[in-house]
Amino acid sequence: MSTGKEDKAKGTANKAAGKVKEAAGKVTGSEKTEAKGKVQQAKGELQKGKGEAKEALKKKH
Repeated sequence: MSTGKEDKAKGTANKAAGKVKEAAGKVTGSEKTEAKGKVQQAKGELQKGKGEAKEALKKKH
């Protein structure tokens, strides 16, 4: 099982990669690539939130 810090780092990386992918899709006119970038950003946001929740729970214990 990954730690909160690992999830937060992975989430941040996914968000960044998604932004790049979305921008590339806009530049090339590829709606598919742009959509994939948006999905990857959303995945990153969820991962980051999961990491924050894990860290919050760990602090309470």
